[in-house]
Amino acid sequence: MSLGQSLFIIAALIAVSAFFSVAEISLAASRRLRLRQMADAGDPRAERVLRMQDQPGPYFTVVQIGLNAIAILGGVVGEGALSPYFSQLMGLLVDEPLAGRLGFAASFVAVISLFIVLADLLPKRLGMSAPERAAVRLVGTMEALLRVLGPLVWLFGRATDALFKALGLPAQRDERITSADILAMTEAGARSGQLAEREHEVIANVFELDTRVVTSAMTPREHIAWFQKDDPEATLRARILAEPFSTYPVCAGDLDQLLGYVDAKDLFQRVLNNQPLSPLDEGLLHKVLVVPDRLSLAEVLEQFRQAHEDFAVIVNEYSFVVGVITLNDVMSTVMGGLVDPQDEDWIVQRDAHSWLIDGMTPMADVQRTLDLASLPHEGQYETLAGFLMEMLRRVPKRTDTVQWEGFRFEVIDVDRYRIDQVLVTRHPVDDRPPPSLA
Repeated sequence: MSLGQSLFIIAALIAVSAFFSVAEISLAASRRLRLRQMADAGDPRAERVLRMQDQPGPYFTVVQIGLNAIAILGGVVGEGALSPYFSQLMGLLVDEPLAGRLGFAASFVAVISLFIVLADLLPKRLGMSAPERAAVRLVGTMEALLRVLGPLVWLFGRATDALFKALGLPAQRDERITSADILAMTEAGARSGQLAEREHEVIANVFELDTRVVTSAMTPREHIAWFQKDDPEATLRARILAEPFSTYPVCAGDLDQLLGYVDAKDLFQRVLNNQPLSPLDEGLLHKVLVVPDRLSLAEVLEQFRQAHEDFAVIVNEYSFVVGVITLNDVMSTVMGGLVDPQDEDWIVQRDAHSWLIDGMTPMADVQRTLDLASLPHEGQYETLAGFLMEMLRRVPKRTDTVQWEGFRFEVIDVDRYRIDQVLVTRHPVDDRPPPSLA
């Protein structure tokens, strides 16, 4: 066999090996969601690739048969074709016996290098750049090879299945997509610029609805504007002017004795029609939705849907009212940074290293703003005030401080045991004290 014929055979083997490399990486890297989109758009080849992914064993058996057979043939042909020429070249430098050994080694390295670069690295990089497109183009040829090599595929497949069973390994890959998978994909999309950072934030906030407790987004008890059942019209008007909200609970005596709620729109219509205002007037008082304080925001949304309401009163295990929540409060949690700063001013950044934060701010928002990797005793509190109480093990006073993860939390203002303002300062990287209490 001449040198030209040998090189032609080596080139053909490299091309076939490259085909199997692309076939292997394209099936493994193809995204099922993208393939499903292609199948729904009318490409039947995508449906066939999806079936291959459901049962990938025979497919990869054909790939490995092809790759290993070609590797052996390539070594045999390459050594026989190139060794004499490399031996002659080495004979110019060293003695004959050593030249033969060096020629064989050089031909081996040359053939291996060609196969690594041209039959493995290059085709796999090409396949990774557009795996779905490559997979649908090669699926027909791979199906034909599956039929031709059926007996060998069956034999190797049974042997492999027996090994999997003996070792207790799963034979099928888990195709379930979790919320963590979706968040990872959206984060990758945000980093690549395909997804806006704010869109990624909204998607992340949606998945937080299952973990955030309703108290993290509520209006706390001390900020609730409510009516007594026998309040005169002048008192109602004054309270609406002083505290303009969309909904007002109506109570008998105190806030824990709920009778229902009135909608500001109904009151506004009565004012326009020159009708008197009274919380107990027919058509004004609505039955209030009451939810426990341990529900998640996702569960509250479901309660809103079932009750056809957008307002709820939150009570604790002792049936005391701890706050109220509206559908807008939940959606503001989802929208996160998209909310108008005038409506969401619990966290105010003073400069690059300090923030002024309301004590009732949900700790999830504080953690996101400060980019804290972890929190101590997670699950024991919902707000920044709860975090400080947990760390201090008492009700904080003015000037109390807590150190955590390079941040200093200092209580600035306390109103009747309620933590109003906390100054958070980031320490320089080289001057971070260990976590401690002061």
